[in-house]
Amino acid sequence: MSTRATMAEVAKAAGVSVSTVSRVLADKPDISEETRDRVTQAARATGYVLRTERRRQLGGILDLLVEETATPWAAELVDGAQRAAFGLGYTLALTPVAHPRFRLHDWIDTRRARPSDGILLALARPGHDEIAALAELPVPLVLLDPVGAQGSEVPTVGATNWSGGAAATRHLLELGHRRVGFLGGPAKAPCTRERYEGYLAAHRECSLAPDPALTRYGELGVTAGAEGTAALLALAAPPTAVFAGSDVLAAGAYQTARARGLRVPEDLSVVGFDDTAICAMLTPPLTTVRQPLAEMAAEAVRLIDQEQARRGSPAGRGSSTGRGSSAGRGVELATSLVVRQSTAPRPAHRDGRRQR
Repeated sequence: MSTRATMAEVAKAAGVSVSTVSRVLADKPDISEETRDRVTQAARATGYVLRTERRRQLGGILDLLVEETATPWAAELVDGAQRAAFGLGYTLALTPVAHPRFRLHDWIDTRRARPSDGILLALARPGHDEIAALAELPVPLVLLDPVGAQGSEVPTVGATNWSGGAAATRHLLELGHRRVGFLGGPAKAPCTRERYEGYLAAHRECSLAPDPALTRYGELGVTAGAEGTAALLALAAPPTAVFAGSDVLAAGAYQTARARGLRVPEDLSVVGFDDTAICAMLTPPLTTVRQPLAEMAAEAVRLIDQEQARRGSPAGRGSSTGRGSSAGRGVELATSLVVRQSTAPRPAHRDGRRQR
């Protein structure tokens, strides 16, 4: 069947005006469902290619917003999103929002002029106003961990942070450690809270009460990890092990340990979170919780593609916002502990002693 049908032919087949066809195909809200379905069916019957189908044939564009691109965490997300997008016929447009000239509301204005086919948001601490503004764009929006966005109507893709935090802490406790430090990212970030709750749960399993002094929060970077570890090691009774909420925080723990003349893992065991490329670069290789970042990004792309397909079907017409029928859907992929050489049994000679 020819795909060169005109709107006039669609209007004739549907028994409506050309302007009505135009409004239906543009997803205008003031059209009855009966008219919308009749026009959509007529478009397909005459061979007119619907807007969403035409984009899919020509290759659409997906936008991925990340804090910055030069991190192992972002690299995993970008790789997963690119592979999935390419497989589904999309081009991935990458935007690092940490650039000093980036303004989210300005970016939203440009997307109103040049709509994409979907937005993946992977920011540590986006504000509710920003999420709401993005959700008002007429394209699907998916939030990627560590956004979490608890209570949001926007679909999310994350990982089992609680289970990962519990597994990391349990591993250290089973090695005999009784003073386990927690190095977290931003305290208000949902993923940080969930990993900390897992840390607490593992202690409860062993009938232990963790010392609140062993908890430190900060930015997700090597410097924050180094400073947090320095504060922990300065305690009168320092930890013999540290669970870091990211691999880069764990790298900071390595840095401070070596500066203090401590060996990993003989004097200080360290566990990270994410399982990025940095784990193999550290000496010794880092024990960590694998967060399937690439798979999470790929799942987010698939959610957007499914929403685009839904909007192209008769049942899905009329959804003009980013919320769509998948609003509020949350997907969590499993984490797993990867044991390498950065953890060992508790060093008895260090228990309760201040580090030099």
